[in-house]
Amino acid sequence: MKALVTGGGGFLGRRIVELLLEEGHDVTFLARGTYPEVEAIGARGLQVDLRDGDATAAAVKGMDAVFHVAAKAGYWGPLKDFRAINVGGTRSVIAACQRHGVGKLVYTSTPSVIGYAHEVEGIAEAPYPETWESPYGQTKAEAEREVLAASGPDLCTVSIRPHLIIGPRDNHLLPRVVDRARQGRMMIVGTGDNIVDITYVDNAAWAHLDAAAAMTGPEAACAGKAYFLSNDEPVALWEWVNAFLPRVGAPQVTRKLGLGAASTLGRMLELAHTVLPLRGEPRMTRFLAAALARSHWYDMTPAKEDFGYRVRVPLTEGTDRTVAWFNEGRVD
Repeated sequence: MKALVTGGGGFLGRRIVELLLEEGHDVTFLARGTYPEVEAIGARGLQVDLRDGDATAAAVKGMDAVFHVAAKAGYWGPLKDFRAINVGGTRSVIAACQRHGVGKLVYTSTPSVIGYAHEVEGIAEAPYPETWESPYGQTKAEAEREVLAASGPDLCTVSIRPHLIIGPRDNHLLPRVVDRARQGRMMIVGTGDNIVDITYVDNAAWAHLDAAAAMTGPEAACAGKAYFLSNDEPVALWEWVNAFLPRVGAPQVTRKLGLGAASTLGRMLELAHTVLPLRGEPRMTRFLAAALARSHWYDMTPAKEDFGYRVRVPLTEGTDRTVAWFNEGRVD
């Protein structure tokens, strides 16, 4: 199979590239920068801005499957910036697949498309909300809708929603948690007993390959559908965090802030960052407060039944591997 991976230099994208190569596939990856370490393992790298439709189409030509992983992530920023990349870039990918007769498109989504305005406990599916408190979740939902709507006789599509991905080379989630804990800026938000799903990166990557393999045609069970994805081992978030932090030389989190107070603080900081020329992201937002305080875990049954998803790496082992990577100096 000739496969294209957008965002192939990133955390999840690179792992998908590696697994595809291990399976013997011909792999090309797209990125905005250069990644010689990924090319060194056998993948062909191209520098492409996905908002450039012609460049994207040229890269997609001749492919059997596309794994669209690239996105603008984060919990704060101008909506137009998120929409340009997450929606505009996805439209370019869809159009390129349709133009060149690509048979399979696997889209990397996120549970943030349904948000965290309420407790989410053991669900397999849920409607999109009417409003979002995160430009990331909103634009990923807009893109996901278009991906799923594009599924048909000529192009089969599927959306994978991995939740809280951890593992070696993570440059976003746990490094931020560890850095804030070391700076004494981390607080337990809410009661501290909320339950969440975590996903080890290998399992998230394998799910993409499993879904692609299962899409044998438009009648495939997973074609045109979206799936929540995790290690299927829900944990108490703050208990897990406080077990992880000492293992990487960071202090445990003990201070607490109620959800109501955190939401109010988030609203104030959002306003300040909107009105004033403040750099970076607010330390707290309403979306972040809800994500840190509420439960969010999901039912893996549809993924298991429709495309054979299985957990290759248990959470304990995945956590151990992540700890080892941190303690080795976070070497790529």
